[in-house]
Amino acid sequence: MRFIVSFFWSFLLFNMGAYIVSSMNGVAYHFSTASIIAIVATVLIFIIGEVLPMDTESKSA
Repeated sequence: MRFIVSFFWSFLLFNMGAYIVSSMNGVAYHFSTASIIAIVATVLIFIIGEVLPMDTESKSA
């Protein structure tokens, strides 16, 4: 479930960002390009989340 929700929000936010940036630059918005970038970014976020070590020990003074 966390992968589906993460992909959904990543997809929406990347497409929204691409639309805004392309509008500000005066170039055409390409849904397919923004979607591919969103998919690649989501996969990279999943990989980074799995590779990073989890700190299970709380550091107290």
